[in-house]
Amino acid sequence: MARTSNIFARVEPEVKEQAEIVLEQLGIPMSNAIRLFLRQVVLQRGIPFELKLPQSKPLSMGTLTEEQFNAELEKGLADLTAGKVVSAEDVADRMCRDYRI
Repeated sequence: MARTSNIFARVEPEVKEQAEIVLEQLGIPMSNAIRLFLRQVVLQRGIPFELKLPQSKPLSMGTLTEEQFNAELEKGLADLTAGKVVSAEDVADRMCRDYRI
């Protein structure tokens, strides 16, 4: 049997649990998924997927002035009034479909 090395990584518990659910459905143990990722790093000579910065920076309430905060609330109320809403059930369904949960 080939020699192996241990890797220790810290991840958020929620991310680990979600990944375990997906990997279980695929029939792939977590250690195999990590091994696959590392082999692809070697083969691709880099991260095996595209890395991008988001189109816009997420808002942080702590960085907004009171006027900016109120303006964001007004935007949300305008969307609500205009019917631009998505039910929590629709969001959950989409997440389950997208992440095969």
